[in-house]
Amino acid sequence: GRTKAPFSGNWNPKRRCHAILGFLFLLWVCFIYLPDPFASPPEEDPVTLLIWTHPFGEYRELPDCWELYQIDGCTLTDDERAYPEADAVIIHHREIATLNVDLPPEPRPHAQKWIWLNYESPSHTPRLWLFEGIFNLTMSYRTDSDIFLPYGYLVPRERALTGTRSRFTHPLRGPAHSDFRRPRLVAWVVSNWSESHARVSLFHKLRRFVHVDVFGRVGRSLPKGSDSVVQLLRRYLFYLALENSLHTDYITEKLWNAVLAGAVPVVLGPPRKSYERFLPPEAFIHVDDFTTVQDLARYLLMLRSKPALMRRHLDWRGRYSVHRPVFWGEHFCTACKAVRKSKDRTDVVKDLTLWFHS
Repeated sequence: GRTKAPFSGNWNPKRRCHAILGFLFLLWVCFIYLPDPFASPPEEDPVTLLIWTHPFGEYRELPDCWELYQIDGCTLTDDERAYPEADAVIIHHREIATLNVDLPPEPRPHAQKWIWLNYESPSHTPRLWLFEGIFNLTMSYRTDSDIFLPYGYLVPRERALTGTRSRFTHPLRGPAHSDFRRPRLVAWVVSNWSESHARVSLFHKLRRFVHVDVFGRVGRSLPKGSDSVVQLLRRYLFYLALENSLHTDYITEKLWNAVLAGAVPVVLGPPRKSYERFLPPEAFIHVDDFTTVQDLARYLLMLRSKPALMRRHLDWRGRYSVHRPVFWGEHFCTACKAVRKSKDRTDVVKDLTLWFHS
């Protein structure tokens, strides 16, 4: 088969225009819904958000939403005794789905909102059918969630230079000469290995044509440290940002680790148009752009030998910074902000399963 060349000079200008418009639209959505250090404090009444259970049973100190994200009027608590007075309760799916934690008691206080929180893919989200007609708001990585907060997003450099957001935003530098001469070609970090995964099948095919350094539970040990993956990837030209399952908008930290490290992400997940909502179209290589895995391998090898072509995948970086939300404090504060803006809404999510699997 012949390689489809998505970044060549004959790439359809209309498609590129649509991709850029989609990317700019997502940036606009982020600036509206996500914490904004440049906004004046809102005028809505203050609210109390009760964290019903810490996700995965891992306790983390609750943040000061104003100090960290300039979200005013939010009181966070994990004290169940606050339930009768709480304006909203945020409930992480895993604990209630595994029946380790009960839902809050009914009847719920007047106008109290229950928020469904989940950052796993549908393939790893069991027993959704148990919770139809219970929640009022959804919060996840999906762009059509009631409360949307992705695993990461870009901030134009001029907006990231000042303000509290800079504490959690990492500037991206443009490519240097050394970025085209990195000593290693392709890396993959994987902990959840299953022969049934599409990404494992892709790996088996790709390693027939190029060498892939594998790290994690089934490969080499990762260096120690909270940012070890990013540091490791600074030695590589490409990183396999392969999701464990393929679902709408399911794009995780794998992509953003590669972006932060300056390694071009090779992605397997939702379609290209989904990634183009988060990144410029030339910022990543989608496996769907190639007829065969061998064509993908040839393209990677060609880029290594032709820095001028490789530059197209890196030149965009100097215009942006990356913001990676901190789990789970930023999620709680973002949810609290949404509750303040929707205090009069008492809608019920009736088709949770159908929506999340769509």
